[in-house]
Order: sequence, then C-alpha cells, then structure tokens
Amino acid sequence: MAKTAKREEGNISIHTENIFPIIKKWLYSEKEIFLRELVSNAVDAIHKLQNVNLMEGLKLADEYFVDVRVDKEKGCLVVCDNGIGMTAEEIRKYINQVAFSSAEDFVEKFKNLEDKNQIIGHFGLGFYSSFMVADKVEIRSLSYQEGAAPAHWECSGSTSYSLWEGDKKERGTEIIIHLSDEEKEFLEADQLRDILKKYCNFLPVSIRLEGDEVNDRNPLWTRSSSEVTEEEYKEFYQKLYPLSGEPLFWIHLNIDYPFNLKGIIYFPHLTNEFDVTRSHIKLFCNQVFVSDNCP
Repeated sequence: MAKTAKREEGNISIHTENIFPIIKKWLYSEKEIFLRELVSNAVDAIHKLQNVNLMEGLKLADEYFVDVRVDKEKGCLVVCDNGIGMTAEEIRKYINQVAFSSAEDFVEKFKNLEDKNQIIGHFGLGFYSSFMVADKVEIRSLSYQEGAAPAHWECSGSTSYSLWEGDKKERGTEIIIHLSDEEKEFLEADQLRDILKKYCNFLPVSIRLEGDEVNDRNPLWTRSSSEVTEEEYKEFYQKLYPLSGEPLFWIHLNIDYPFNLKGIIYFPHLTNEFDVTRSHIKLFCNQVFVSDNCP
C-alpha cells in the first residue's frame, strides 16, 4: 500500500486578512508582470546553486534552464527550473512569511486606491504576484541538499496553506498556476512568448517556452566595446527597434562609479517628423526589463 504523506495545514504569516485581495488587484500595474517575477525568481534559484556549486565544489554539470509550459486541459501555467530547490523548512521560511515591511500601512494606504498605476513592484512580493491571475498555486520542489525530501505546497489565495512531502524526483522548483477563468489568455503560446521576449529576453540563463529557447543570453551591453563589431551594433539596434533604419551613431556605456551601469545609447537619424524632445530608453535591472518609458 502506498504511503500517504503527512499533510501540514497552516496560515501564512501576515498581519492582515485583506492582503490577498489587494495583491490580486493592486500589486502591479500590469498582470503580465507575474511571469517576469516567477522567471526572475527561477533565475535567482539557478544563480544560488551556481554559487553553492563553486563554494562547495559540488561539480554539478547541468545545463541550467527555466522552462515555461502550458497545460490547457487543466488550465495551468507551469514555471520550472533546475536551480537550488527548497526544503519544506525553507518553504515555511520564504513562502509562508510574506516578506515586506509595514504591511498594515500598505493595506491601509492602498485599500481605496483608484489609480492602480501608482503602485509599482517594490514590495518583495514577487512570488505572490501569481495570485493576480490564479485561483490556486502549487509549489513542487526538491532541494540540492543530499537526502532532502521533496516538498509540495498549495494555497488557494487565502491565508491558509497546505504543505506535505511531495514526489518530485529532480532537483529544482516547479510553480503550478491554476489560472482563474478570467485569465485564460495566459495559456496562449504567442502571448507568453511576447511577455517573455519583453521582460526576460536578455536573462543570462536559458528561458524556454515549451522547450524552445526564447532569449538572448549575451546581449551586447554585457560585452566590452572592443569585442563588438559595427555590424553587431547595427543588428542589435534592429532587434530592439525593427521598424527603424540604421542608427546615426551609438555610445557604449560601462560605468562602475558611483553606481554600476552598462548599456548602449543609440542615436537615430533625424527626420522631418523627429521630435527632439522625446527619447525612448529601455531600462533593464540585472538584465530583466523594467521600463521603456524612461525620461
């Protein structure tokens, strides 16, 4: 007879029962950002494993990746990685405790907010952004630690959760998002590809949609200007602005003081219709797209 895993029931550690409705409605200005947050978390898990690998000499020879998959029959979107993974105790620590400061102030300040664009994503709630589009979220994870037991976590958008020993066989974490009826658009491959291209196109880890890599892991700005040819600069410009002609010239930035900044500023040819008062700058933080509406 198969052994039944012991199931732990508990409450997520937050200071207000009203936080989930506010997360669902106001956390980010665009719902699609949940995918950026989950993929970014997955990349972080891979980076953590790479660092542990170096420090502890684990000699892991994996090809690291983040895979986004769709199960239309079940109405689920799945984001999985082969990163560091989590134990049940780590899930209790990092998932069951909503980690942001002054939670009550946040709820009180924004409970009657009319303009959702006033809220930006800086509250450390990346994983919980999935509840903007989900009725239920599951986590299946297996830690890199030798002898670690797999863990399975589940929450349906309330402050209650379930946690039990899972059945995951391969190291890493899998986030299963049971999309609400209103958000089934996120099951469409073309839309997911556009979102991944927009936010995750230049992440340094392979980002896959149904197994096909969608990103450029080595954007030009991460390389030294001495290594980049004129043709490569022009090709990169066309990828960013496919409807534009060739740039007039460009400046390759590599600043390390008083802050770290790498980038390429392209200057287009002037035309009769060109508005010199306007600019168009794509801003990335740790190679994750943040905004293209920068003054």
